[in-house]
Amino acid sequence: MINTDTKRSPQDLSKKLAKFWTLSGQKIQLINKNYDESKGSPVFTAAGIYTTRGWTEWTQGFQYGSVILHFDATGDQEVLAIAKRQTLEKMAPHVSHIGVHDHGFNNVSTYGNLLRLMREGKIPFNEWEKNFYELALKISGAVQASRWTSIKNGGFIHSFNGAHSLFVDTIRSCRALIVSHELGHVFQGEGDAKISLLERALLHIKATAGYSVFYGEGRDSYDEWGRTAHESVFNVKDGNFRCPNSQQGFSGFTTWTRGLAWAMCGFPEELEWLETADEASLAPFGGKADLEKMMLKAAQATCDFFIENTPVDGVPYWDTGAPNLHKLGDYLGRAADPYNDYEPVDSSAAAIGAQGLLRLGRYLNKKVAGQGEKYIQAALQVLDTLLNEPYLSTNENHQGLLLHSIYHQPNGWDYVPAGSKIANGESSMWGDYHIREVCLYLQKLINEEPYYTFYNCVK
Repeated sequence: MINTDTKRSPQDLSKKLAKFWTLSGQKIQLINKNYDESKGSPVFTAAGIYTTRGWTEWTQGFQYGSVILHFDATGDQEVLAIAKRQTLEKMAPHVSHIGVHDHGFNNVSTYGNLLRLMREGKIPFNEWEKNFYELALKISGAVQASRWTSIKNGGFIHSFNGAHSLFVDTIRSCRALIVSHELGHVFQGEGDAKISLLERALLHIKATAGYSVFYGEGRDSYDEWGRTAHESVFNVKDGNFRCPNSQQGFSGFTTWTRGLAWAMCGFPEELEWLETADEASLAPFGGKADLEKMMLKAAQATCDFFIENTPVDGVPYWDTGAPNLHKLGDYLGRAADPYNDYEPVDSSAAAIGAQGLLRLGRYLNKKVAGQGEKYIQAALQVLDTLLNEPYLSTNENHQGLLLHSIYHQPNGWDYVPAGSKIANGESSMWGDYHIREVCLYLQKLINEEPYYTFYNCVK
């Protein structure tokens, strides 16, 4: 269990953030210099070198988005030019990609971040450039919304597995629909029927909260407050829920921790957006109060589960039901061991989850002073660990930034170093992006800069 009784402040990590951004710049230059993009999007490292892994193209936005975040944190004009060129030349296929559920990853991380920087005055305003980013985001949200499955009590954006499949990951792709809606885009179907992007985003959030997250209310024998299922399976003929499942976790009845982290991050950021939404626009969907109650319950449940089921230093193992965890003894009562002989840790889950903990803590503190403090302290513990070795990559020849990330343990895709029994020591493009994102978030709090949200690109 993560220790939440500490009294850290964001300012306590200032020196570590400065070192982090120096390393971040070095890694960006190393990848730009050495990675062969003709091989496809970089996904994860093997022996310190970024390599691809054909499944779906879901990481290129993290590659270029990382460069944009680095500019935001450092003001490095050289990397900004790289990010703009890369987005212009390489990201268009992702805008119209009808085969993935990852538009919130790829396109909000690139076009969205560039538009946000313009809105915030960090890059010069240019009308046509603004229009370019806005058009990409409008279309991306509509394409994402088109992957729609109707069920008895709503619907969801289905995963690449097919119309039956709701992934917990996709909670972060709701951003694409929200941004497109906020930009005033009109999404149309057959016979020019207008399809509400807001409705589809809210229904997907509701489905994720209702089926991907458990609340200890007797749903099945493994129902526990805050546990998540990676995949929820539906009968597409009658719209009924059938069972939980997992693609990258151990099983549908255990909790894959990166999936948990997506929910931890996605629900609080949507709660923040909900505060800014027009009450009248939400009335047809139950109203702001009911929507907030639903999202807040899911956010608190998943964050509580993470705190309770993660080692004291804040880095989880890849699945809370991984079959060999029992061989580690009291693994929750001590720091995680990425070099153990039995089960890998997943630092990317820690980085993603830390942002959710910070956002939820701030959200609750605004409601009632001190109510969110345990979540903030848990997040600062996670970051205090990740910003040190062995998680921070200081080897000048290693292209990754955050070490000990895991991609697909069941498929055995991750690199196992010589002499080791488990995968360790490697990075992922989503892990590197999200450690940059949470560090940027924290730095903006410390420096009292505009609060970092995905919807700053439209508001």
